[in-house]
Amino acid sequence: MSGEKIRLNTDWLCDCGGCHVALVDLHEKILNVLESVTIQHCPVLTDIKDYPEADIGILTGSIRTEHDRHAAEEMRKKCKTIIAFGTCAVYGGLHGAGLAHSREEIIDHVYRHNPTTRTDIIPDAEVTELAKMVTPIDEVIDVDLYLPGCPPHPHFIFESLATLIEKRQPRVTQDPVCARCQRAMIKGDASAIRNTLDGVPDDAICFLSQGYVCLGSVTLDRCLAPCPNHGVACTGCAGPTMQILTEPNRDIRTEVSDRMSRLTAIDAETIKRHMERTAKTQYAYAMATKMIGSKPTFLIRKWIADVEAGTHG
Repeated sequence: MSGEKIRLNTDWLCDCGGCHVALVDLHEKILNVLESVTIQHCPVLTDIKDYPEADIGILTGSIRTEHDRHAAEEMRKKCKTIIAFGTCAVYGGLHGAGLAHSREEIIDHVYRHNPTTRTDIIPDAEVTELAKMVTPIDEVIDVDLYLPGCPPHPHFIFESLATLIEKRQPRVTQDPVCARCQRAMIKGDASAIRNTLDGVPDDAICFLSQGYVCLGSVTLDRCLAPCPNHGVACTGCAGPTMQILTEPNRDIRTEVSDRMSRLTAIDAETIKRHMERTAKTQYAYAMATKMIGSKPTFLIRKWIADVEAGTHG
């Protein structure tokens, strides 16, 4: 990386800040980036309140308040290229679970009817109003590039920045996490769905084959599969594969239940009902995006109501 330096702005919206920390996880490669990049606006490094003109803008987090909306719009005005950086920016992220509840329910639970809350005051002076919905940033501004991950893996961060600086095509694929998983997908004899605390999974065998729900087959590889290769089932933090996003009548639970039923003695409907009962977990990272939330197969409010009523099998 060399030549004229690229001007870079970053900003975070509704998120935990982990995506900005991930930039530091480039370790010694960050020196290569800094040789070609001038960081201008960056919440964790600079105290600049306005938005200078920039070549690249990295936005992390989703739109949850009017402040978030304003920041996203200002970044769009001043940056030639906007990157939706991290799963919250791309799909709405974990706090997208707000889709399953109204704004009033969330505020009431956090500030009024909460075991750790000792007051009955809802803040309204020092923070901007909570929006009714969690919104991925491309529903508010135009986005040029997407880099999902919770947070994005250093390998893909470096590749994306190198791609822009060197003006070349990215060396990435649309493979699922399974493509890098070393476990063998075989026909197993599991007859019931197992939870993470139910024994120790065999290190060499696919989680699905053993009766554990794993989202590796429906999750885009933007992580290099560290979890399944180290004994932890994939939770889908990089967001769904293109197949899940683009097929209107297939989604996370239908794909996983179909695949898992073929690898075990558990029928697809049993798996599907289990995933509906645990939908906030199975759809945790992407339910706020319309590509998931608007699917005719995604009925999270009904599933939650059925569980609360005790009518979900």
